[in-house]
Amino acid sequence: MAEQDALDRTGTARLRAIIAAGDELGDAELLGFALDLAVTESGGLGGMVHLRGPVGPGLLLMGAHGLARTVARQWEKIEGAGATAPARAVADGVPVWAPARTDAARGPALPAGCGLLSVPLITPGGVAGVLSVLMDRAQEPTRRQRESVETLAAWAALRLRGRSPAPWPAETYRDQDGHVGQEPPATRLRQALKALRVGSWEWNLATGELVWDEPTLALFGMDPGTPKQPFENWTSRVHPDDLPSVLVEAEQAIRHRRVFNVEYRICRPDGTTSWASARGRVLLGQDGQPAGMVGTVYDTTESRIARDAVNRALRHMSDAFLAVDSEWRITFVNVEAERLLGTPRTLHGRTLWDAFAQLGIDADEPGLEAHCRQAADSGAPVGFEVRWPANDRWYHMRLVPVPEGLTVYATDVTERRSREEERAAAERAAAERTARITELTNALAEALTMQDVVKAIAERVLRPFGASGLVVQLIEGKVIRVAGAVGYPQSFLDSIDGSPIGEISPIAEVYYSRTPAFIGSAEEYIARYPAMAWRPAAADKAAWAFLPLTVSGRCVGCSVIAFAEPRHLDGEERALLTALSGLMAQAIERARLYDAEHNRAKELQRGLLPRSLPPLSTVTTAARYLPASEGIDVGGDWYDVIPLSGARVALVIGDVMGHGLSEAATMGRLRTAVRTLADLDFPPAELLTRLNDLVNDLGDDFYATCLYAVYDPVTTTCSFARAGHPPPGIILPGSAVQFPDRSPDPPLGAARPPFETVDVSLPEGSLLVLYTDGLIESPTRDIDRGMRHLARALSGAFTVRSGREPLERLCDDVLAELLPEKERTQDDAALLIARTHATASDDIAAWPLPDGPIAASEARDHVRDQLARWNLDPLITTAELLVSELVGNAVRHAKSPVGLRLLRGEELICEVSDGSLTTPRIRHAADTDEGGRGLQLVAALSQRWGTRYTATGKCIWTEQAVS
Repeated sequence: MAEQDALDRTGTARLRAIIAAGDELGDAELLGFALDLAVTESGGLGGMVHLRGPVGPGLLLMGAHGLARTVARQWEKIEGAGATAPARAVADGVPVWAPARTDAARGPALPAGCGLLSVPLITPGGVAGVLSVLMDRAQEPTRRQRESVETLAAWAALRLRGRSPAPWPAETYRDQDGHVGQEPPATRLRQALKALRVGSWEWNLATGELVWDEPTLALFGMDPGTPKQPFENWTSRVHPDDLPSVLVEAEQAIRHRRVFNVEYRICRPDGTTSWASARGRVLLGQDGQPAGMVGTVYDTTESRIARDAVNRALRHMSDAFLAVDSEWRITFVNVEAERLLGTPRTLHGRTLWDAFAQLGIDADEPGLEAHCRQAADSGAPVGFEVRWPANDRWYHMRLVPVPEGLTVYATDVTERRSREEERAAAERAAAERTARITELTNALAEALTMQDVVKAIAERVLRPFGASGLVVQLIEGKVIRVAGAVGYPQSFLDSIDGSPIGEISPIAEVYYSRTPAFIGSAEEYIARYPAMAWRPAAADKAAWAFLPLTVSGRCVGCSVIAFAEPRHLDGEERALLTALSGLMAQAIERARLYDAEHNRAKELQRGLLPRSLPPLSTVTTAARYLPASEGIDVGGDWYDVIPLSGARVALVIGDVMGHGLSEAATMGRLRTAVRTLADLDFPPAELLTRLNDLVNDLGDDFYATCLYAVYDPVTTTCSFARAGHPPPGIILPGSAVQFPDRSPDPPLGAARPPFETVDVSLPEGSLLVLYTDGLIESPTRDIDRGMRHLARALSGAFTVRSGREPLERLCDDVLAELLPEKERTQDDAALLIARTHATASDDIAAWPLPDGPIAASEARDHVRDQLARWNLDPLITTAELLVSELVGNAVRHAKSPVGLRLLRGEELICEVSDGSLTTPRIRHAADTDEGGRGLQLVAALSQRWGTRYTATGKCIWTEQAVS
């Protein structure tokens, strides 16, 4: 099978080559050429080609090959409705194979044991005829034989140039007796035609008889006394090369009821030849079918001669000229067009696109096809210039629509284009210099830091000049400092950073003279600075431009642009780099001052925020602060984690509105105030009330938002209040992110207390997420959308294991998701995440105490027994003294109920509660006083002690270190 496919491909390629050789044939030779090839390539015995006759539905024999005259005579005319293979192929429009029939009643006879393969000739106007090949056996042809015949038939049909049907109104003409096919008398019309030397004719399709008037008879060289002529007399006068096209045009005009319009040559009996143009229209009979045709004919020899003269002039004009018809087939090319497209033998009759493809030209690439179709569709001339791919020269193409198709003029404008391109190149160079300076100026104006400036210079200076490296060196005293670099090995930068400027070096020359220096090669560098001969190889550079950075009349450093290959800059390039160095110097000095100011601002910001979060057993915390990337002003965002009594912890986050040193100072005041108020154990709502008073005292222009939360690990509850701040994110184990749906109170400085307190349960392992609006809100993202984005970023929070390091990674992931690294922000952002831990029930012990002095004794017993169970025996004595003193004060100075609670953790916490709101205070007791020394004893024996108010009174607590 593979061998057979290879043979088929070889045969197909040979067939296409043979067909290409027949492109120059006229229509008469064309059919014979195609028939001969079809018989040869298919291995047939002989063949025939028929065309549909314009008279009747039959097929007329136009040529035969390899058939005996007696056999061919039987096939001179075939009934169109017959059962023969040619008739069926024309009727169905598909190839037909049939064994030869010997029954004359069903068609002409062929030799026994043979078969006939008939392939229709399909033109754009329909089926024009059929090409048949006689095979020497009755079995069906092979695929290779079929393809050969079908390819040749398709090629021949297209070369007949059949035309698509044109609509023509069907009209029926009847005389006064009702006979069809006779026009009314038109004496005046015939006289006018005769005066114009235009002949008229009538054609009876039923009989094939033609009726010619005198001008027509004279044109054909006929006897003026014989106006009626048989169909064969007319076809015998048509030039053999034009006859196939004329017959195809006539047959398709009749079949499609359209105008018959054709120009052909006439061979007169006296041996002369002339050109005639005939035009006619179809007459319909009573049954609605074509019954006849009437038309005119006139001599076009003189116009042809005139056209030939024009053609000769066009053929030898200096510009390329070609014409195509409505189907894009080339009808004329002059000498210059032949040079561009090829010889006429391969162009005439081909489509314009085939001619382009033959030369390897993609018509779509230079836009040729698009412009041609635009001109044809719009009916208006189109002009454009194109670089011709075949010879790489420029041509001005002018496409002019004409009634018959399109004419194309091509003028060589390469020299003019070259001059224009040179002028345009000079203008572009000037424009590029201006644009480059403008672009660099804009980029440097937007650059803030030194790195921004170095990046802007590298992107807009290195590539246009073909440079490979940039280093900005600032002079501090007599020492070189590398402020930024691109394209240099780090080892080389480290070697020059901090080195002295020296006396003989390119940097020293530029620094002291304030003029640029240009070195075109490594050899030149080594010759000028032998003490630094190692630098070109270490830097991997071969040419340099040393540009001084001069600001306000003083040189602050040098910008070095380096090249990987030797490079001698011309005067224009040197002037441009010198001009650019002034822009660089201004931007570098501005960036240096910005960096210094920004560093001071960041130091201030870091000093006002917690340097580290306290390690607590009740919560694991992690926090992030991200300053705004635009501007150098510090912000007012802050956060804090504050240990409270009773193993509780306060989590706070806030934001002072605005940016600047004043806002940062206000943030420091508020953070200090919150820590102070938290130490007094104020509940969240009360703390915000007092903080609001502080902000009001600062003036009318200060506002701040704040969220203060207190987590109790004993009850696993969290109470929080917020003033104008976004709600916290709460993630319970196994649950999605929740935001408490409560409207916040107004910001501090605008609020009117009381503030609302919200209590939520946070079991072991819950996450509490506090943040400022800079994390979730931006000019392109509102707060609701930002909170949804935050919820998605936190959705995988419980895949993070417990511990500080995984929580730190969670903070980084949230910032990376909501504030990408390359996204510039206009506001600071703070984030605080806490994972809660509950106090185990075994670490909690509580007892109610009776009224009266016996309460102190029972309290000591409870403490002694519980600490023994907790293996805290070293703490028993001190704890007994502390509890005894606190319970004694409660019994003596307060009121019931009195209670005792012990909490074991990193510290031992002893809490004595009572129903009184009186706060005990340490006082100085005289030597003769019997009391007043109890709280002094408590302060001396405990690590920390204090008082907090509860819902039923107060609680006095102490802390002892466990280890």
